[in-house]
Amino acid sequence: MKLIETDLTVPDDIMEFKDVRYKQIDSLNLTLSIYHSKELKGKAPLIVFVHGGAWKKGDKDDYLPYLISYAKKGYVTATIQYRLSGTAKYPAQLLDVQSAVKWLKEHAEHYHIDPKKVAMVGGSAGGHLVMMNAYTTNSQSLGENGFSSNVQAIVNFYGPSDLVHEEARDKPPVEYLMGKTFEEAPEAYKRASPIYAVTEAAPPTITFHGTLDELVPYGQSDRLHEKLKEKGVPSYYHKLKGWPHTMDMSVKVNAFCQYQMDRFFEKYIPKH
Repeated sequence: MKLIETDLTVPDDIMEFKDVRYKQIDSLNLTLSIYHSKELKGKAPLIVFVHGGAWKKGDKDDYLPYLISYAKKGYVTATIQYRLSGTAKYPAQLLDVQSAVKWLKEHAEHYHIDPKKVAMVGGSAGGHLVMMNAYTTNSQSLGENGFSSNVQAIVNFYGPSDLVHEEARDKPPVEYLMGKTFEEAPEAYKRASPIYAVTEAAPPTITFHGTLDELVPYGQSDRLHEKLKEKGVPSYYHKLKGWPHTMDMSVKVNAFCQYQMDRFFEKYIPKH
């Protein structure tokens, strides 16, 4: 199986703003990186990427192949660092994601960002955080300086949507994230589960999940898709037969996913 190139250097035609601080908390500097074409004039839609790694590891640079690809396609792309579960327990991770989206909107002018056209992409633990941000925030919930972390569309790569379900709640990374067992804090697990936060106001969602995923069983995405449909939220679900977790590392699957994402973004965060 051919895998995508991950050891990339940023091409000469792409502008990179690396490790920009967006938040300081508990003497920790949290950073994000932003990319766009050097040819970009005016404003463009923003796509924010949130990395995976079971909430306890991973790096914002993991998404460089996507960041460069979508910057070349005319979007502004950003990738964010958040506190990992070894540093702080949930909801610290979600609060960081929300802070980063607000910061990007607040500084939109400086980076050619159209703050009214924002999509988020997350894989695995990042998918969970992207969904939590999207489904618990609306345009009315304004934060500091009057900016909301609401977004217009999300892409969920094999993210866990239901931490209450037995296939998720007893897994060590989930317990470590929450800092308590399910028996000790069932309501907290429910509040940390995107599926229970879905309302009619949720943004359009596209989900990719492989049927051989052993880390996050695809039933998580099956149920999420049903819930979104039930609430009347546009939901596009690609269940890829015979593929495991992190299947988009495959050249073939990555090309398929980007093709579907391109159409999704053109519909919900159009460039024109």
